[in-house]
Amino acid sequence: MAAAAELQAKYQKLAQEYSKLRAQNQVLKKGVVDEQANSASLKEQLKMKDQSLRKMQQEMDSLTFRNQQLAKRVELLQDELALSEARGKKSKKSAESSSQLSQEQKSVFNEDLQKKIEENERLHILFFEADEQHKRLEAELRTRLEVLEMDAAQHQAVVDSLTRKYTDTIEKLQNDKAKLEIKSQTLEREAKDCRLRTEECQQQLKNLQAALGSRLEESLCIINEKVPFNDTRSNQYNALNVPLHNRRCQLKLRDLAGQALAFVQELVTALLNFHTYTEQKVQIFPIDSATDTISPLNQKFSQYLHENASYVRPLEEGMLHVFESITEDTVTVLETAVKLKAFSEHLASYLGFLRKILPYQLKSLEEECESSLCTAALRARNMELHRDMKRLTAVFEKLHTYVSLLALPSTKPKGLLRTNYNLVFTNIATSLHGFHDILKDISKHYSQKSTLEQDLPTATQKLITTNDCILSSLVALTNGAGKIASFFSNNLDHFTTSLSYGSKGEAEFISPLSAECMLQYKKKAVAYMKSLRKPCADSVPYEEALANRRVLLSSTESREGLAQQVQQSLEKIAKLEQEKEHWMLEAQLAKIKLEKENQRLKNSLSGHLTENIQEHSALPNAAERKENAERSLREPMKSTSLIGMLTVTTDNEKVPDVESREDLIKTHYMARIAELTSHLQLADSKSVHFHAECRALAKRLSLAEKSKESLAEELKLASQNISRLQDELMTTKRSYEDQLSMMSDHLCSMNETLTKQREEIDTLKMASKGNSKKNKNR
Repeated sequence: MAAAAELQAKYQKLAQEYSKLRAQNQVLKKGVVDEQANSASLKEQLKMKDQSLRKMQQEMDSLTFRNQQLAKRVELLQDELALSEARGKKSKKSAESSSQLSQEQKSVFNEDLQKKIEENERLHILFFEADEQHKRLEAELRTRLEVLEMDAAQHQAVVDSLTRKYTDTIEKLQNDKAKLEIKSQTLEREAKDCRLRTEECQQQLKNLQAALGSRLEESLCIINEKVPFNDTRSNQYNALNVPLHNRRCQLKLRDLAGQALAFVQELVTALLNFHTYTEQKVQIFPIDSATDTISPLNQKFSQYLHENASYVRPLEEGMLHVFESITEDTVTVLETAVKLKAFSEHLASYLGFLRKILPYQLKSLEEECESSLCTAALRARNMELHRDMKRLTAVFEKLHTYVSLLALPSTKPKGLLRTNYNLVFTNIATSLHGFHDILKDISKHYSQKSTLEQDLPTATQKLITTNDCILSSLVALTNGAGKIASFFSNNLDHFTTSLSYGSKGEAEFISPLSAECMLQYKKKAVAYMKSLRKPCADSVPYEEALANRRVLLSSTESREGLAQQVQQSLEKIAKLEQEKEHWMLEAQLAKIKLEKENQRLKNSLSGHLTENIQEHSALPNAAERKENAERSLREPMKSTSLIGMLTVTTDNEKVPDVESREDLIKTHYMARIAELTSHLQLADSKSVHFHAECRALAKRLSLAEKSKESLAEELKLASQNISRLQDELMTTKRSYEDQLSMMSDHLCSMNETLTKQREEIDTLKMASKGNSKKNKNR
């Protein structure tokens, strides 16, 4: 069918080209005939002109011959006149008579000569004019003849090419005619086959309609009886359906969020540096706070600038929270991006900070302009910065507005339609580019301002370094803004495609509660899929299970023996705890004794030193006192007998007190240990009892939870079966309807193709008949 249509189209194109070429051929033939007639008339005119030219040449030749005769006659007459004058000299008489005759003859000759001369001049003029006209006509005719010959050659070449083309097209048409006849025969056979197939398809269609009608009635009965409601009709129920997980999109979004976090971190560090160095600049220019008091306005301005970290740092934290909220397992759209609200609030707080410091910054610049150190050029730069700061705050206001609009779907989904968010993203991109342009202007104007301030006579090194730091922070800020603007513009299409997980035809966003429920359902679905992926545990053989049951029964029989072992182990543990406590107390007592002995030794040494100093205090020389003091300091360190004597005397004096005190402490602590061990055993027994009760309750709770989970799984399976049956019913219904529509469309298309084939066959037959008639006529 397609080949027949292509051949028919080719045939129609060739027929159109043939008719066009035929019309052109007729026009060219007419042109050639006209040109031939013109050339013939021009040839006749050329012959006429040649004849007239020959006549004129003959007349010219006759006139030249006549002029030559007249010239000869004039010469003879002149000779005769000379002879007559010579004779007149000889005879005057004869001269008088001859003079009369000669004068008469002379007058006659002069008249004739004058007439001949005039006639000769006229003939010369006519001949010259005729010669010029002849040459001009000859040149014109020759040029025209050349043009006509060239045109005739071109027309002849066109006619030859057209004849060749016509012959080629005729041959092609004849070949196409033969091919089309063959194809028409094949198409007739195919048409017969199609008729048979259509009859079979109609029969199958009737059978399918009957079967589908019966199945449709059954499915409608099942739907009416079994399906409680259809959740696809309501957008609220559709919002709870878990969308398809696009891992590549999530990874791309996480990558983009990581890049945005890096850019925001660069921007935050640049803003912190800019505000900090601006605070330093206010402290040292135009008045240095180290030498003189600055104005109250600048004091307030520097105080506000000192608080910049509390407003700038949350921007980085908010972007970090946004980045952490985008994971591989979640669905990241505007409805689920809850952390954008916090980032918008942090941006609003920073915008409030900018609005708070803006009037102080503008007044500070105006105050700087009013100072005596400010020149005209510096004043102009200050006014440019005055305008730039206003523009910067306005750009941040725009950005905050658009970011708050991005946070709307996660809090108030009916605030703005989904169709408007493409414009919101484009406006964010344009605002970021405007932010970059403003920062470039600020850095340019501030660099000019810093160069002018360096030229001032009161410029200090501190001011120069502060200006350099501000310029470096502005350059970093400009670079960061440029990176963010280009990053957002390059990924604008990806941002606009991930607006919502709802259907594309909806104009509104999904409510945040539905989005949260969807995420919970997604987590449950993931957990369910993971549980399905776990391999099933190997089943225990029957014989081994019986052996394990016997072991379990025997272990339950020996429960009492195990209880006795536990009691004995608990008693051993109590004894060990008592011994542990006893030895810990012994160690503490030994430590206390050691500390007391050390303290006693220090006291005895200090008393001995003071006695030696008092004995030697009566010496007159201070040098001797110093030497005696050094000796007294050296003697106790070197003499061990003195230390032994002191320890012995002190021990002998306080031995009974120490022993009685140790006995009291020991008896007290032993009583305390016994009491504590009894309390500990009571607590252990209670704890064992409570532990057993807790374990029993935990087992009961686990059994209840397992039963609850099993019931929930059964409920979920039942709901899934119901939804699956509903979906199968809907799909079968739609498939049957689609099959019916496809069959009807197929039948219609087959009928149309049959009618088209018939029309094509008729047209081909007509065209073949017309071509055969034309060929016969040719």
